[in-house]
Amino acid sequence: MENANILVVDDDNEIADLVAIHLKGEGYNVFKAYGGREALKIFDKEDIDLAILDIMMPVVDGREVCAKIREKSTIPIIMLSAKDGERDKVDGLINGADDYVTKPFNTMELIARVKSQLRRYQSFGGVEQKKPDYIELENLWMDKNLHQVKAYGKDVKLTPIEFDILFLMASNPNTVFSTDEIFERVWKEKSFEMSNTVMVHIRRIREKIELNPREAQIVKTVWGVGYKIEA
Repeated sequence: MENANILVVDDDNEIADLVAIHLKGEGYNVFKAYGGREALKIFDKEDIDLAILDIMMPVVDGREVCAKIREKSTIPIIMLSAKDGERDKVDGLINGADDYVTKPFNTMELIARVKSQLRRYQSFGGVEQKKPDYIELENLWMDKNLHQVKAYGKDVKLTPIEFDILFLMASNPNTVFSTDEIFERVWKEKSFEMSNTVMVHIRRIREKIELNPREAQIVKTVWGVGYKIEA
């Protein structure tokens, strides 16, 4: 996605500046913020395509910024944190993030994740796709070209990752997918203890599409195996 606008938010000026330099070197337009409030002002003013948010910031932290962005947009969000515990990753994903990178990080790895998220997000524009790619089940309708979802007749806003997970299962009805299979087919990476990551995304999807998330009728759990959507 050439000339994408990327918002980089970190209260550590050196980290924000370093990330910005590498992103600019890849041809991206970068908007820097050194705090949550400044980040939200930039987001409201500029047409941002992807956000990189540090979690641990004073006053308004990355989780709050992420949640505020999610109220208005489905752009990819990558969280940065000095904490590497599974609980911290889960917390970041619950707030609507698409990916999580632990400090200290390899800058080239971060760039690779940025490119991956932007490719996924760009594919929803459907500019290069000629054939409609849609699914119509009893209580679920999805159009991949338009990145549109309806559940029980109502429009639903999903992030790119959430859309990919749901589309994977909906396009393979009655097939049970393990968390490892979902991760490897959606993230295009080998799964190494990423089950909690997938489970958090499934929970968020259910909160958006199910009438009662605790008694899911669309995305069903097959205990001890994984998840499926029935035809």
